[in-house]
Amino acid sequence: MFHWLKPKSNFLDVDLHSHLIPGIDDGVKSWDEALNILTTLHQIGYKKIITTPHIIHDYYPNTPEIIREGVTKLNKLVSEKGLDLTVEPGAEYFIDEHFIEAIDKGKELLTFGGGHILIETPFMNKPVFIDDVVFKLKAKGLKPILAHPERYTYLQQDHNLAKVWADSGLLMQINISALSGYYSKEAQKLAKVLIEAGQVHFLASDIHNLKHLAQLQKTIKTKLFQRCRQLPLLNSSL
Repeated sequence: MFHWLKPKSNFLDVDLHSHLIPGIDDGVKSWDEALNILTTLHQIGYKKIITTPHIIHDYYPNTPEIIREGVTKLNKLVSEKGLDLTVEPGAEYFIDEHFIEAIDKGKELLTFGGGHILIETPFMNKPVFIDDVVFKLKAKGLKPILAHPERYTYLQQDHNLAKVWADSGLLMQINISALSGYYSKEAQKLAKVLIEAGQVHFLASDIHNLKHLAQLQKTIKTKLFQRCRQLPLLNSSL
């Protein structure tokens, strides 16, 4: 396993999925909690954190302006703390009719790292229009990344669909803590399947709180995480 892949350098320098702006989604509850998390991530070795609040029309109607304002506050706190760390704005877009409308009307979408955009789907059922969304995003020159595919029940029941999407150019982002079975054994199993197939493009924290941070710290010590260092992951390209 992994014998065909050359070892990569430490990829824990860029995290592309987190929820570190308090009060705008289900992430951190305070600026102190956010700074504590950022301080520990810096100690682990991260140099850049792309924080990605949910954008879900009916629950978290965030805008690029709201997210940028939060990121400005985070960078101020980081600077005052003296950390060699940069926070950049992103978003985790929920695929629904409102997201499609935003694409079709040319509304601003928060991208990062040269046109990457993080998307998520419902956990239980495959959205019937995901292929259309991916096509539309690519047509605009964007590079869609599917957040935590290992956590979606419909993909846990159909591993081949995840592989088909990865082969078609939909980038895959696995949550680090999934590697230790934190979410479920089914999520861990699918993560392993994608890793063994060489179809994982990014690993990310998806940190919402200090509990998630503690689990991340445990998981990066596991054998499966260490194996991921052999994958040609793209975190550093961001």
